[in-house]
Amino acid sequence: MALRLYNTLTRTKEDFVPLDRANVRMYVCGPTVYDFAHIGNARPLIVFDVLFRLLREVYGSVHVTYVRNITDVDDKINARAAEEYPDRPLNAAIREVTERTTRQFHEDVAALGCLPPTVEPRATEYIDRPEAPEDMLRLIARLVENGHAYVAEGHVLFSVPSMPDYGRLSNRSLDEMVAGARVEVAPYKKDPTDFVLWKPSKPGEPAWDSPWGAGRPGWHIECSAMAGALLGPVFDIHGGGIDLVFPHHENEIAQSRCAHGTALMARTWLHNGFLQVEGEKMSKSLGNFVTIRDLLDDWPGEVLRLNMLRTHYRQPIDWTMAGLREAERTLDTWYEVAGEAEPGPLDDGMVAVLADDLNTPGAIAALHELRAEAARGNPRAASRLLTSARLLGLLQAAPGAWAAARRAVLGIDTELVAELIAARAAARKARDFAEADRLRGELEAMGVALRDAKDPGTGELVTTWEAKR
Repeated sequence: MALRLYNTLTRTKEDFVPLDRANVRMYVCGPTVYDFAHIGNARPLIVFDVLFRLLREVYGSVHVTYVRNITDVDDKINARAAEEYPDRPLNAAIREVTERTTRQFHEDVAALGCLPPTVEPRATEYIDRPEAPEDMLRLIARLVENGHAYVAEGHVLFSVPSMPDYGRLSNRSLDEMVAGARVEVAPYKKDPTDFVLWKPSKPGEPAWDSPWGAGRPGWHIECSAMAGALLGPVFDIHGGGIDLVFPHHENEIAQSRCAHGTALMARTWLHNGFLQVEGEKMSKSLGNFVTIRDLLDDWPGEVLRLNMLRTHYRQPIDWTMAGLREAERTLDTWYEVAGEAEPGPLDDGMVAVLADDLNTPGAIAALHELRAEAARGNPRAASRLLTSARLLGLLQAAPGAWAAARRAVLGIDTELVAELIAARAAARKARDFAEADRLRGELEAMGVALRDAKDPGTGELVTTWEAKR
């Protein structure tokens, strides 16, 4: 099956052909671990998890190496550590913040149904590795030696004019890039667009010895070093949010290409679109800043995942409560017909749609059709629905676990529900329909929807229930 992906570098949709069919290689920029990840951070996590799953499916037994890094050295981390632990040495406080936040990140990502990446490197592990040919210090030294970087006042800076086609990924002129990046016009810079590869550490901050003095790396060099060390100088796919195209990914390309002498860093660049909340840009000042953890308190992770996938990854997404409720209702209907099914073959039509630049809305439409077939009594459709939805990371819960998870999230007292249903059944048997209606109303007020149906075997009335919002 052909896989087609939109390449930001060429601005065209292309057939994806891996450099090495025995090892498809993908790098995705991961979190900076100083706080809970927000819902905007969740979008690339889910999008590239789907691509990871699809690559493994399309290429069969081929190994897919998926690298997603953790940035654990950063000014924001230092500031948060000093704020939370003012009485501790900064290095110890930084370790506390990064370890706790990384643990929280892993919990949230798992709840969203994302598979672990093949490798999850930490930036601090790749600054100075004497036993390895690739690390940040070696990359920087190579760039200085070949004239693409220079040393100034304890800093090492990349010389942007030394790379003639800098700006190709973002398709910006140098003037546009200076304005867009809000670059620091420091007196030691030879050109306003030059960016930092290495900088001195302030007293108390983490510092590593280097030929240019004790200091720490700039942000961009981290991903170049980790990607090069784990995937090689040229690899298949580099992904991330559209906000990373410039300056982060543009600078990664410059560093990696100039250090390795290659025409490319990655052959295919994929970027997911921006996320808004209820039609507005998410920000703390607007009071609509939402973390993954906040949402998981109120919704099962699969609801968040499906709501994200209902919009094509390259399009902007408007994150709304209405969308969450619709995603939850969809999952209810899918679990209803497929929750007890045995896994069957994937639906070829659904996979073909998904393979066309990760067309998740089209894939979801195909799943709706399978659900309709299953509801008409086609067990094969139910089996295909189950397996095909799992390719998207959905319908992962065991039979009955979905309903139980929803009840737990909504805080419904299941024992009380059982008592009220029994009391309602007794009232109906006594033909006290007013009391039965009152009990139904009480249950509905608790967030419980009842369904009465005759048992086909005994003919007796059986009442089942589900949580509602």
